[in-house]
Amino acid sequence: MKLGIVGLPNVGKSTLFNSMTLGKAEAANYPFCTIDPNVGIVTVPDERLTKLQEMYNSKKVVPAVIEFVDIAGLVRGASKGEGLGNKFLSHIREVDAIVHVVRCFEDSNVVHVDGSVDPIRDIETINLELIFSDIEIIERRIAKTTKMAKADKSLQKELDILETLKTALEGGKCARAVEFDDADDRAFVDSLTLLTRKPVLYAANVTEDDLADDGASNEFVSKVREFAKEEGSEVFVLCAKIEEEISDLDEEDKKEFLADLGVEGSGLDRLIAASYKLLGLISYITSGEQETRAWTITLGTKAPQAAGKIHSDFERGFIRAEVVAYDDLIRLGSYNLAREQGLVRSEGKEYVVKDGDVILFRFNV
Repeated sequence: MKLGIVGLPNVGKSTLFNSMTLGKAEAANYPFCTIDPNVGIVTVPDERLTKLQEMYNSKKVVPAVIEFVDIAGLVRGASKGEGLGNKFLSHIREVDAIVHVVRCFEDSNVVHVDGSVDPIRDIETINLELIFSDIEIIERRIAKTTKMAKADKSLQKELDILETLKTALEGGKCARAVEFDDADDRAFVDSLTLLTRKPVLYAANVTEDDLADDGASNEFVSKVREFAKEEGSEVFVLCAKIEEEISDLDEEDKKEFLADLGVEGSGLDRLIAASYKLLGLISYITSGEQETRAWTITLGTKAPQAAGKIHSDFERGFIRAEVVAYDDLIRLGSYNLAREQGLVRSEGKEYVVKDGDVILFRFNV
């Protein structure tokens, strides 16, 4: 999973990136401090892996990972080349989802590119630039498809979809707000790689004082939540400064620090949970003497396709999946006991894998 961290200059993007990836992105009080995207890989915290490693005496643990891309600040007019312009936009096309950092705090020592704090204006500034870029892509595609449709009438449906998208974008709507019932239609729209089609998670950056109540008393956060609810996006509250302060602490010190603030879990933990929910992702686990590993799949994935995450041969030669629920396995303390009690199931090609399934795949190529 690749997440792009975006937002206007000086909203806390690079500070957040540093805290989550222990990266060395420069964070400074001026626009375009981040010119090239910084990339960092973070592991997904999962206590289940540690317990299974102990049970199986695994030589190593391989957690799921998320790739974060810290992308340069965007300003009004980027779609026309202002600031870093389309270089910024091209980096967004490569990510699975967008983490949009929104400034929800007043601080006279931190310059705001527009001179005042207004999270909805900031969100709309970026959305508008992404919409302009998408309109340009749609118009080029319409021109190309119109020519081809003269010889191939079957392309008329694609033209109709493109025109629907163009109308919505010109009306100020993001492409993700346009719903298509037909699976083939949705697949075609997804193939266009429109920026405003990507799911968005808003990160409301607040001060330490607003962290304990999850931003409930912060009027800026309330506005962001209302905006996100209307478009079906997720919001989570964090303090980028606090995240940076705790990034070097070990787990026990980190928990103690957060407890003193009245906060459960780090911003990274909450971001990962929100990202999995946003993208409809779950993890199944394989465990043995060599390694215990988490595999990330989409909710609703069937056993053969889940096996294919390990290796294409597993999917091609799939015979069955031997499955036990993590909770049952931990409760009984061993795989053999789980099998004796009939809790290890033999599942076929139609089995839909669940979060926390511990699976042994049988295959033959």
